Amino acid sequence: MAKDLEVAILFADVVGSTQLYDKFGDTKASETVAACLDVMKDATLQYNGTVIKTIGDEVMSTFPTVDEAMSAAIHMQGRITADNKQEGRIAVSIRIGCHYGPVVQEQNDIFGAAVHTANRMTSQAKSRQIVITGETVMKMSDKFRELTRQIDVATVRGKLDEVALYELLWNPDEATSMLPTIELEGQARKATRVLLSFRNQNIEVSDRRKSVTLGRAEDNDLVIKGNLISRIHAKVEMRRGKVIIVDQSTNGTFLINVQGEETFVRRDSAQLSGEGTIGLGRAEQPGASLAIHFKTLE
Repeated sequence: MAKDLEVAILFADVVGSTQLYDKFGDTKASETVAACLDVMKDATLQYNGTVIKTIGDEVMSTFPTVDEAMSAAIHMQGRITADNKQEGRIAVSIRIGCHYGPVVQEQNDIFGAAVHTANRMTSQAKSRQIVITGETVMKMSDKFRELTRQIDVATVRGKLDEVALYELLWNPDEATSMLPTIELEGQARKATRVLLSFRNQNIEVSDRRKSVTLGRAEDNDLVIKGNLISRIHAKVEMRRGKVIIVDQSTNGTFLINVQGEETFVRRDSAQLSGEGTIGLGRAEQPGASLAIHFKTLE
């Protein structure tokens, strides 16, 4: 009997498996792929997941929560990376995609648009990457969310709008580089809030209101109309006392500080500090009709 439920759907596959067979022959290549599949399946079970099926060099699993799916994904990447260092092993890598959403479970399989979206994340991932949707990020605990960064947008079958793609940085060195550094005594204090001004509108982002969206769609917190502006163009949010702008657009976001220095952000994030202007899709000088003024405050 079919059953509706919401789960984290994870796909993991071996990168370049066809080349493995060409280079090392069927026996050695099949042993290597099988070893990778075992790691994927073991990690799934270890973190409360269910292996739905294996498809060639790919494993499809589900998890009750996103955190459990991310824990399994990190375990998979770390274990296979470590195994590559063993003597006599063929070095391989995997890519992982994940999306949280509703599915229909029928016998031992699952169906629905969310499955296609999760599979799309895998096709967007590169070797050693874990790629997830923005919707999935929202279901994470803070400890995992702080290790994500937006890397792209993509179209997905069954969705009218583009989907934001995020990467989970599982490598300890990469993850550490994302975390705020501890400031020494005497250094500038972190901003505790930012004031955004556009024409006659003023919005403050702080610990009380941690994020606002900017774009041409009417449901944004700041609605800015322009030919180069995306429906949901960018987001300004607080992260550990720092003000971050996250671009989610096609044409990027431009920052100009009071010294006239310009920064371009496209499908990435940057810290806002001091005072300046934000331009959606193009650089906007102070006083321009589409310029958003920002000022960080302590």
